[in-house]
Amino acid sequence: MRNPVVHFEIGAADHQSLGKFYGELFGWGLREVSEGYTLVDTQGGQGLNGGIGRSGTGEPWATFYVEVDDLQAYLDRAGALGGRTVLAITEMPGMAFAMFDDPDGLLVGLVRGGGSQDQVFQRPSAGDGAAVDWFEVLGADAGRSQAFYAELFGWTVPGGAYGQVSPEGGRGIGGGIGAGGAQRWATVYAGVADVEAALARAETLGGTRVYGPLQAGEGTRTGAFRDPAGNVFGVYHREGS
Repeated sequence: MRNPVVHFEIGAADHQSLGKFYGELFGWGLREVSEGYTLVDTQGGQGLNGGIGRSGTGEPWATFYVEVDDLQAYLDRAGALGGRTVLAITEMPGMAFAMFDDPDGLLVGLVRGGGSQDQVFQRPSAGDGAAVDWFEVLGADAGRSQAFYAELFGWTVPGGAYGQVSPEGGRGIGGGIGAGGAQRWATVYAGVADVEAALARAETLGGTRVYGPLQAGEGTRTGAFRDPAGNVFGVYHREGS
């Protein structure tokens, strides 16, 4: 997949409580690397690692980051296609990133490829944690969302109610782009052994169930919850995995 999805991120004003929530729910390893930001090693052996950040505005967020070669060019292209820059290019030692809203106001990140960002976005270590290996965009109109991401990133996005995007070349994760009815989000999903148990556990830790368990194709069950900050996060189980 050109421009692979390489990182996920969640945040809130109280990022430390949020980290505790996800650590207990999914068995993730957490490492604070700066004041206000914690790196996540899912310890799932595959998929993506991520980060948990402190919100400067108080607003929570959940999203994924797409690797690109020219941040400003992609911000400009997103704007021309109906999106809006949310975070201008931000430089850090060895890496740079930015964020935009798509035409539905769904937040997505960009990270510049190369440099030392691969050292930051390391592959998950092996363990019993829940691997994050699926992204999802649900907008108001499936066709519009699919066309936007296909044009912006050069992805091959099948049409229909839910177009599945496949990774290429061993980098990034696959995902789905469709319409969510009353629901709107851009987020990621973690693979779990039991969707109902994961949703129930999220509720006992202070989250709220959005949907599920739901049968989503042969052998796959899905669900989603809002964490205590209000971010939507998904879970799924695929038979045989």
